[in-house]
Amino acid sequence: MIKLFLYKILIIALISSCTQIKTKSNELKVPKIAIIGLGIESSTFSPAITKEEDFIVKTGKEIFSWYPFLSKDSLMRKSAKWIPTLVGYALPGGIVTKKAYNSLVEKSLSLLKNDAPYDGILFDIHGAMSVEGIDDPEGDYIERIRKVVGKKTLISTTMDLHGNVSWKLAKNSDLITCYRMAPHEDATESNKRAFKNLTKRLNERKGKPLYKAWIRVPILLPGEKTSTRIEPAKSLYAKVAPATKSEGIIDAAIWVGYAWADEPRNHAVVMVTGDDKEMVKKTVENLAHSFWDVRNEFVFVAPTASLKESLDNAIKSDKNPYVISDMGDNPTAGGAGDVTWTLREILNRDEFKKSSGPSLIYASIPGPKLVEKAIKDGVGSKIKEYVGAQVDDRYSPPILLSGIVKSIKHGDKHAETEVVIQTGSVNVIVTKKRKPYHYEKDFTSLGLDPRKIDILIVKIGYLVPELYNLRGDWIMALTPGGVDQDLKRLDYKRIKRPMFPLDRNMPTPDLSAKFVPSSDL
Repeated sequence: MIKLFLYKILIIALISSCTQIKTKSNELKVPKIAIIGLGIESSTFSPAITKEEDFIVKTGKEIFSWYPFLSKDSLMRKSAKWIPTLVGYALPGGIVTKKAYNSLVEKSLSLLKNDAPYDGILFDIHGAMSVEGIDDPEGDYIERIRKVVGKKTLISTTMDLHGNVSWKLAKNSDLITCYRMAPHEDATESNKRAFKNLTKRLNERKGKPLYKAWIRVPILLPGEKTSTRIEPAKSLYAKVAPATKSEGIIDAAIWVGYAWADEPRNHAVVMVTGDDKEMVKKTVENLAHSFWDVRNEFVFVAPTASLKESLDNAIKSDKNPYVISDMGDNPTAGGAGDVTWTLREILNRDEFKKSSGPSLIYASIPGPKLVEKAIKDGVGSKIKEYVGAQVDDRYSPPILLSGIVKSIKHGDKHAETEVVIQTGSVNVIVTKKRKPYHYEKDFTSLGLDPRKIDILIVKIGYLVPELYNLRGDWIMALTPGGVDQDLKRLDYKRIKRPMFPLDRNMPTPDLSAKFVPSSDL
């Protein structure tokens, strides 16, 4: 009996040992992937600068909160051993200081080194970052990542369609994709595609794509003329997903590029990756020609007018709220967000000087001194203080705003503190730091109901989905600022010319596929 008992124990031990070996073997088969990246749109036509403290930075496991498809029990989370290092994003703004860029990059690379080597890297960027003294920050960043992880590691790059794809970025990326919608309602879906493409190639042991094709399309247009809500961008981008279904194609993408930076890499690009050379070539050239063929059809996504005409239309309209986009200083595109020109014009109009006039919300203007006074004096107090034009005073100086403090709110991740000042029939939202207003709750949390207002003015370009859905009617005002929609008024010196539409009669460009060398060459 004792011998039999010992024999059973030996068998159980052997089975347990084999199970552990099998488990370890399975763990070894799961690819090890790091997540890293920085994102911002930077206007070089704005006097604003972006510092390190302007970035919202997450490190370690807190990064997972930005990727809902990587929730703890998700299949994708289990498909790899994920090493989240550092991912940072900032509101679009001015050029990033070299000090801030180097600091953030070095911090991320230091974290990356801690767990090297890796099978894959998920490189999460916007693609339109400008940095003092560096023409191609994302290209520089990915090269520095390569120095840490080597040439064999697969890098999957995920981007905004308003980003720029330089040859350097294309070469060092093995897989690359971008959004297919503007507004970016597919942002999460696009990020998931980048993750999925990477894990699939690694788990199926397929390695790097055999071919990457890149075509520079000499078009530079603002997002407000390339929205996928309307033609021709709607049909152009509708061609991308079907193109990826062809045998031998992994992914395809069209980048509109970023219009408000004066750098050689700023232009449209089409890229296709895959394992079938002829199919990759055919697909990338078809998409590039499709883009070029409709270049003359791009128009603003909504009616446009001067601010005066926009206000005149809004006052006459019986559709509420009548939304006016104050486009020239749009902080979601890179504007400083503190240009006072539009607010000054509003306050100078007789219609808004009495509380009985058309009700109007203006969102928003930074005024830290006014905010400080409002906190001290409290809701209901009368206040007078200068606001705006601390960064961009080229079009209008600071405004001496006087009125009644209607509400105060603390804790916003961008504005920090928000104050509503009523002057006449206008409610001006004054912030400690600049903030774009996208959501209904941005207003209701301040005691304002945008659905019951006559006119809603926001510093934005095309309306994000929530504002678009609550509008009664809307128009885009052609106002001045760092992201001026009239590109011909911008002093371009360094972009590659000819460029459509700046050179409208330019000859047909070479739209043949350029095969990008593999990152391990």
